[in-house]
Amino acid sequence: MASLLKAPTNNTLQLHKLDLFTGSSRINRQSSNSDNGNVAFSRKRPLVPPVLSMSATGASTKEHLETPMYKNLHIPIMVNSCTGKMGKAVIKAADAAGLELVPVSFGTEEESGQKVEVCGKEIQVHGLSDRESVLASVFDKYPNMIIVDYTVPAAVNGNAELYSKVGVPFVMGTTGGDRVRLHETVENSNVYAVISPQMGKQVVAFLAAMEIMAEQFPGAFSGYSLQVLESHQAGKLDTSGTAKAVISCFQKLGVSFDKDQIQMIRDPKQQLEMVGVPEEHLLGHAFHMYHLTSPDQTVSFEFQHNVCGRSIYAEGTVDAVLFLSKRVQLKADKRIYNMIDVLREGNMR
Repeated sequence: MASLLKAPTNNTLQLHKLDLFTGSSRINRQSSNSDNGNVAFSRKRPLVPPVLSMSATGASTKEHLETPMYKNLHIPIMVNSCTGKMGKAVIKAADAAGLELVPVSFGTEEESGQKVEVCGKEIQVHGLSDRESVLASVFDKYPNMIIVDYTVPAAVNGNAELYSKVGVPFVMGTTGGDRVRLHETVENSNVYAVISPQMGKQVVAFLAAMEIMAEQFPGAFSGYSLQVLESHQAGKLDTSGTAKAVISCFQKLGVSFDKDQIQMIRDPKQQLEMVGVPEEHLLGHAFHMYHLTSPDQTVSFEFQHNVCGRSIYAEGTVDAVLFLSKRVQLKADKRIYNMIDVLREGNMR
């Protein structure tokens, strides 16, 4: 890497326990006869490798979200699963950006009938039984409304079918579900939508850069070994989709790596002591490290991106809402978008 992108030295997000940037230790694959390819933290680093590192915290984006030029946009936004962590984060980001919060949300049957307060705004939660009639009524009252969906994987396809049937544009940030069926549903309905399992703009830009590199320089890292560590909150049981996407790029670059070799860290004690996750973000973080080593062990590369909290995803979601609202107003021919399209627009906050 020609450039070195690093957080300030006093940034608590650096993996200080690993000393990734100081050369005092390195992440190494355990002995060659290891079956699981786990990462060990012992051997001295022979060389200082090029590092691409990016970090984000909730605090670092607060001033950005409150920039006055984005006030009073008057775009109605309906956030489903408003009681969830991502739902609340999106509402806060949307409020800071001046979007108009629709006081209605869909939740579980257990939540049906509840009134919750987020950012000083009262929201009526509806369950599954009357969703279509409620949505049609709300859309009639807010014809320029955009829905934001951060629900659960099992609800992805049913929700998309509902939004498409009523004709409401939506931003789908929920992962999982049948993604082929999801796209087919939107295509057949002609509704406008931004669909992306990764809403963090900077992470998406990093993924796009990796894909470009893989496409233009296939085999550039042939023979290199790869180690991958990803740490998320204990409630995330599956392997990071972002890590899988990055690994796919490395595979195109000539690296032999099985996704089963990813070292997943979910234990809070390990996250604190080994990874260096701030204690206040144990319940919401995404730390990734990719370490490449040449066959003769003389060259190494590290790519790292750390996210604490959910503000980076909430901020990206608001940009997706602004982007989609503009597409609807322009009556664009293209109707299904992803976060790459949002980035290419270039009018992000």
